[in-house]
Amino acid sequence: MDVKRLKALRRGLDVFVSRFEDYIKTVPSRRHMRTYVAGQVSDLERKNLASIALEAGVPPRSLQEFLAILRWDERAVGERVQKIVAGEHADPNATAVIDEASFGKKGEKTAGVQRQYCGASGKIDNCVVTVHLGYVGGDFHALVDSDVYLPEAWLADRARCREAGIPDRVVYRPKWRIALDLLRHTLGNGVHLKYLTADEEYGRCGAFRAEVDALGLLYVVEVPCALKGWTQRPRVLGPWAGSTGRGRPRTRPELAAGAPLPRRVDRLWKRGGPSWRSFHVKNTQKGPVVWEARTTRFSPWPKGGLPGEELWLVVARNVLDGEVKYFLSNAPHAAIARGGCDDCTS
Repeated sequence: MDVKRLKALRRGLDVFVSRFEDYIKTVPSRRHMRTYVAGQVSDLERKNLASIALEAGVPPRSLQEFLAILRWDERAVGERVQKIVAGEHADPNATAVIDEASFGKKGEKTAGVQRQYCGASGKIDNCVVTVHLGYVGGDFHALVDSDVYLPEAWLADRARCREAGIPDRVVYRPKWRIALDLLRHTLGNGVHLKYLTADEEYGRCGAFRAEVDALGLLYVVEVPCALKGWTQRPRVLGPWAGSTGRGRPRTRPELAAGAPLPRRVDRLWKRGGPSWRSFHVKNTQKGPVVWEARTTRFSPWPKGGLPGEELWLVVARNVLDGEVKYFLSNAPHAAIARGGCDDCTS
């Protein structure tokens, strides 16, 4: 990228930042905001406040005070972003991307910090986890909403919450519930979404899948290899069905006698199945990235319950390294239906 393009990007960044300046009252604070944002997207090796300030020729303490003292309505800023996306980047095939980020922290004072899985380090670590909703429409993509995950241990200690500035009205929400709240809020602000994708942290949850479906979105979500279910939906007997008058009448649905047991998704094709279909994803320095996929109808098994909704199970395998991933989808797409499975329950 040459100097001319870099200067053009800087001008474009200044224009974008100016669309949020009405949330900042003073001219010096507006300049500090531009300095900070520019530093975060720069090529500085360490993007801490001191490095950003020195690179811009600003006293580091001035930038520190700006971030420590300034108060603005972050919810209103987020809604401004959503309105920009809805008005200027609308796409009839837009996709919602649910993902989370983690930030390593020291100490115990930051809201939500505790020892938990940290994606940044790839292990259990002291960190804060945030849930994000991304928007993808064609070549455009942006984050449109985010929230902090507060573990149950935090919300059980109200004194600790008050010290961290967490209001008493805040209650515990699992990550999948936070994701749904972000999704509803974004849709309510006029952002059109047609598809949704998420990793297995969210895809494993039947309630999450059901509520996304109720919102009218088509989803493809990753699920763990240990998820169980049926490729051929077993017979379910409703209340009173099959009663002969002898013995205790049936008062709730149950599996018919002799129904097959649910099976793990990673064991469905041990004895065969439909042929793989290849998909070229992209080219890299190591060569082309090609995935193969198989599909079948699938009814997930909520542990101890009856067969869930009938969905599509997609099994995808990376040709290069053999990595296998499993997905569930509610999309009634012909491309999925063509991969139907006849013998994968054998």
